[in-house]
Amino acid sequence: MKHHLVVALAYDQLCTFEFGCTVEIFALDRSELGVPWYEFAVCAAEAGPIRAMGGISVVAPHALELLDRADTIVIPGWRNADEAPPAALLGKLRAANLRGARLCSICSGVFVLAAAGVLDGKRATTHWRYAERLAQRYPAITVLPDALYVDEGNIITSAGSAAGLDMLLHLVRRDHGAKIGNRVAQRLVTAPHREGGQAQFVPRPMAKDEAGRLAALIDWLREHPALPHTIASMAARALMSPRTLQRQFQHATGMGPVSWLIRERVALAKDLLESPATPMAQVAELAGFGSEESLRRHFRRLVATSPGAYRQRFSDADLLAPKVRKPG
Repeated sequence: MKHHLVVALAYDQLCTFEFGCTVEIFALDRSELGVPWYEFAVCAAEAGPIRAMGGISVVAPHALELLDRADTIVIPGWRNADEAPPAALLGKLRAANLRGARLCSICSGVFVLAAAGVLDGKRATTHWRYAERLAQRYPAITVLPDALYVDEGNIITSAGSAAGLDMLLHLVRRDHGAKIGNRVAQRLVTAPHREGGQAQFVPRPMAKDEAGRLAALIDWLREHPALPHTIASMAARALMSPRTLQRQFQHATGMGPVSWLIRERVALAKDLLESPATPMAQVAELAGFGSEESLRRHFRRLVATSPGAYRQRFSDADLLAPKVRKPG
C-alpha cells in the first residue's frame, strides 16, 4: 500500500460528516501501526467557492486532474440526488475506472457513480431513502436497498453516513488485514467490523426483553465461537423459540443466526491467520469450524481467497517484511 493515493472529492454544499469520516480514516498519521499508510489529498469537483454543511467553507488544494493518478477515489455524498454532476467530473471517473482505480461512494454519492455509468451491470447500495429513486433512474444497476455497503471489487458503495464509516474500515481491512482494521476501529472507538450485508435499519422494533436477550446471545456467541452451536442451542440460550430467534436475528442483522455465526467465525479466522505461528488446524478449531476443510470452504466463499493465501498476504511477518513488486 506504499504511496497508495486516496483522493476525496469536495463539492459545493459538501456533506461534512461523510467527508470527515474519509479524512479520519485515510489522512491521520498512523505510524504506530507499522505498515505503509495511505497518501491523502482533496480535489475540487468544480470551480468556485465550496461551502460545506454547518456554515463553513472549504478550500480544496487540487483540481480534477489529481484524479488521473488517484488509486482510490472517495465521493463523500452528493448535494442533490436529482442534480447532474459536472461533465468533467464524470469523465475523470470513467477514465479512473478504466485504468483500475478504486471508486467509493457514501450515501448519495452513488448518484455520481451512476451518472458516470460505471455502475451499469453491477450491484450497489445507498441510503434507504434514495434506493427506489436510484433503481428507477438507473435500471442497469442492481440496487440492494438494505445493505450497509456493497463491494464489487474496484467499486464500493455504501448506505447512510455511519455505513460509510463501515465501508471505509472494510477497505482498511481489505488492504491491510483484520488486525490493522481492528486497531484503526479501536482508535475510533467504534465496532471493528460490520459485514456489508447487514440491514440498514430494523424494519420493526423488537420487544425490549427480546432485544436484550438477543444482544446478550450475540455477545456470548462472540466469546464462545468454537462451541458446537445449533439453532436449537442458540434459541435455548436466548430463551426464545427457534422460529422467534430466526426472525429476530434477521431483523437485527439482515441474516439468519447460522449465516451470522459463520461470518463471525471467518472474521476470527482472519485475525488468527495473521499470526503465522498458529497452525491451520488450530485456526479451524479456535474459529469453530472443526476441520480445515470446513474452514477453507466457508473462507473461500466469503473472502474469495483461501486461508493460506490470506495468511501469506496479511500475516505479521509479511506486513513487516519489505514488499517486492513482481513485473506485470
